[in-house]
Parts: sequence; structure tokens; C-alpha cells
Amino acid sequence: MTLRTIAAAAAAAALLSCAAALPAHADTDPVDLSAQPGATAEAAPEGLFLTVSGSGDSWIRGVRLSCAPVPSGPHPEAKAACAALDTARGNLDKLSGEERPCTKRFDPVTVRAAGEWRGLPVDWRKSYGNACQMQTATGALFRF
Repeated sequence: MTLRTIAAAAAAAALLSCAAALPAHADTDPVDLSAQPGATAEAAPEGLFLTVSGSGDSWIRGVRLSCAPVPSGPHPEAKAACAALDTARGNLDKLSGEERPCTKRFDPVTVRAAGEWRGLPVDWRKSYGNACQMQTATGALFRF
């Protein structure tokens, strides 16, 4: 069993245990806060769900990032990630990243940002040759 297989199994187990803790609603999506009793459409959180997956689109990790009104969410570098998004004006293809040397080892990763940034819809996805190249291109945004 490889370290990658063990990590993927651990991530899947953690995801399943989190899902088991959520209340079951047959007719509502737990992410759609507007469908919850007493909630309004305005109560839905603004933000992006960011994911990083390995080759073959196997899910590895994901986190929510909110930038308005202030950087928040479980992203470990929310302030820096929101600053990078603000500098790029929400265009993830224009992230400045952080230059550093990377090996040429091919171990592809795919990143995705879905949701909204400052009221604008976002659905962005890009693949990189390895995690170092991804970090170099995206900086703090996918550093979680």
C-alpha cells in the first residue's frame, strides 16, 4: 500500500465521518442554506470551495474560503488567499503566485475553485505537472 493510497483512504474516511454527522434532510441540500427553515437566500455564505486532487481526479483535500466582508473560513491562510484574489480581481488565471524552483517530476494535480467571489460566480479548474508547480502558480490560494 503506497502512502498516496493510505492518504486517500484517510481523506475518504474523514469525509464520510463528517457526512455522517450532518443531519439528514430528504428534500434539502445541506449546502443550500436558503432551503433551511427560517433562512433567506441572503443567508447563503459567499465564498469559494477550493479543492486539490491528484492524478485521475482522486479527491485529496478541500476547504471553504470566504473573503467578504473579511477573510474567513477554515482556510489556514485566508487573509493571504483573499489578498491574492483581490490582486487578481477574481481572475484565477492572473494569480501572481510565488516563484521558487521545482523538480520536473510528473505527479499531476488539479485544482478547482467553485462558488462566488465578491458576488461574481466562479467555476475555475486547472491542472499542473506537480504540487510545486501548482504552488508556484497559485501562491496562498491552494496552500491548505
